[in-house]
Amino acid sequence: MNRVDISSRFGIRADRKHTGIDLRNPKGSPILAAAAGKVIFSGEGPSGYGNTVLIKHDNSVITVYAHNHANMVKENQTVRQGQQVAAVGRTGRATGNHLHFEIRLNRKPVDPELYLPRRR
Repeated sequence: MNRVDISSRFGIRADRKHTGIDLRNPKGSPILAAAAGKVIFSGEGPSGYGNTVLIKHDNSVITVYAHNHANMVKENQTVRQGQQVAAVGRTGRATGNHLHFEIRLNRKPVDPELYLPRRR
């Protein structure tokens, strides 16, 4: 992802909990690993996520990258921070091209914006 354009934030959205943030970008834009880790899932995700990649970063942190046009990594693959893991798309229940990004601490979703660099 070459820029941060948040189209939907973490929290309640239309009476449902939105467990991540949506980052709008053109189809095919690279999606990069937030941190080094091991791919624990790469495939068709659950409940409308479409093509999804899950990366485990330590014993308690997992990042989720969903609605991908294409996944570039396979399960059990080790990735480095900044490595391309997928390409932006609109698979699953998506109304436009974007990345649905989640951070899960001890399996519970937390607001990813708390971990994004502050823009000036």
